[in-house]
Amino acid sequence: MSMASDSAVKRVCLFYCNETKALAERIAAESDAIELRNINWRTFEDGFPNLFIPNAHRIRGQNVAFLASFSSPSVIFEQLSVIYALPKLFISSFTLVLPFFPTGTSERMEDEGDVATAFTIARILSNIPTSRGGPTSLVTFDIHALQERFYFGDNILPCFESGIPLLMSRLQQLPYSDNISIAFPDDGAWKRFHKQLQHFPTIVCNKVRIRDKRIVRIKEGEAVGRHVVIVDDLVQSGGTLIECQKALAANGATKVSAYVTHGIFPNRSWQRFEHDNGGHPETGLTYFWITDSCPGTVKEVMSETPFEILSLAGSIAAALQI
Repeated sequence: MSMASDSAVKRVCLFYCNETKALAERIAAESDAIELRNINWRTFEDGFPNLFIPNAHRIRGQNVAFLASFSSPSVIFEQLSVIYALPKLFISSFTLVLPFFPTGTSERMEDEGDVATAFTIARILSNIPTSRGGPTSLVTFDIHALQERFYFGDNILPCFESGIPLLMSRLQQLPYSDNISIAFPDDGAWKRFHKQLQHFPTIVCNKVRIRDKRIVRIKEGEAVGRHVVIVDDLVQSGGTLIECQKALAANGATKVSAYVTHGIFPNRSWQRFEHDNGGHPETGLTYFWITDSCPGTVKEVMSETPFEILSLAGSIAAALQI
């Protein structure tokens, strides 16, 4: 590498929590400019965090990033403590990488008294202390509700990335990739992703209530003879995806696969998803692609069919160079 090109590379010290260690290692493997740094995560006898940043003086003047996972309320406080401490260590810049922005489905206030916890998290992150280089940069992927990007204040610079390029790259590797259609389980998914996937034929599903049942049906598009890939930002229980799969199979799809950026799967709900056993779309999925934004899920499904992990490591490494 020449001197000029070497000087253009932004060197980054990347800290991580226990949950994100494997992803941090994959990110560091993407670039020689990323150096992993550890934190001592301990607790006092009363359960409160006892945290220590080794060799803190050595990160002065450095570009620093922290790879977070707010997978449950029990781990958020200890990570916020570190996130608020790092910018004060005379660092050159600070980037918070939060692949999955949680509480994303709690953004609505439909009744008086509802608490929009997504707004609360956004306000907390918007008040991270500024480093010597200015406000914190936040890197997050496929945030659930479009209005949530406006929850952040002026003291943080959100960088909204997407996992869809990973899906598109994977689809190009499939045999008969010209026979793929994209299905959106509802209008919200269509609004979020259709521009990125506009080169594929699209199908839009919707939920309708018939008597006391809510069923999924095809609103527009044609599934006959196609390998249909259902695309959404996240999955929890998976009920809507399964109903969408069945509707597509009933309407003539030869294969059905699914992609979500964030596989949350509370209570091991991933077990509901079966493999199609070689082309029986009514019984299961050919592929179910998820990213590694939710580390706990990755550990559970990485060797299970039909699941396949598309790593965000390269995308995060690139974002850290911005």
